[in-house]
Amino acid sequence: MSSIAISSIVFACAFGGALVGTSLQAALPNEHLTAESKGVVNAGMGLVATLAALVLGLLIASAKNSYDAQSTELTELSAKVVFLDRVLAHYGPEAKQAREVLRSSVVRVLDQMWSKGHASPSQLEPTSAGGEVLADKIQELSPKNDTQRSLQAQSMSIVMAIGQTRWLMYEQRVTSISMPLLIVLTFWITALFISFGLFAPLNGTTVASLFVSALSVSGAILLILEMYTPYGGLIEVSSVPLRAALAQLGK
Repeated sequence: MSSIAISSIVFACAFGGALVGTSLQAALPNEHLTAESKGVVNAGMGLVATLAALVLGLLIASAKNSYDAQSTELTELSAKVVFLDRVLAHYGPEAKQAREVLRSSVVRVLDQMWSKGHASPSQLEPTSAGGEVLADKIQELSPKNDTQRSLQAQSMSIVMAIGQTRWLMYEQRVTSISMPLLIVLTFWITALFISFGLFAPLNGTTVASLFVSALSVSGAILLILEMYTPYGGLIEVSSVPLRAALAQLGK
């Protein structure tokens, strides 16, 4: 289910709960709507609001950590790509073909992950057309002295590190929000909005206020879900580091 669909369900539950509360206000006897009853309901909902705020904060922190991890790994990958190109350049003209494979691999990654703006999980998977071919090209080099042997070994080490980072980025894409936690949070939010509608006077101002509040809560859920899809959602990881690395290749 998409993040927009889930956030829409949260909005429907929240605002629908407020409307249910206003309906109950008209149906309940007056003794259920006294100041004492309102005090008890407010106390209970205050506890629920605190729990909901804590869980919402936990979800935001978790989503932000996941997003930041992907962004950091992309920056590290970009730096390793540039460093590998410089090592190969220092090796000599014999490494020209390996450098061309490296450049084409970076172009392919950029095209897969950002060209259409909505990368699917299959597009994020590292392919043998990149890392493995590059490793083979470096292995085919024939060092003529100790310096070239050392540079070849360093190049292979960097290629392995790049491959590990790419697979780590791919595997971390499956990180997602805990659905049981989200369901419980939605239940708490719905209960809160029912209590809001239960004692609120029915007029345009209160309805508009409850509508905006429900929209804000569902918007927060949308942003949380989008941060878990940094390569295909509204909140994308910037491709600038990798594009900057591409601009340095071949120099």
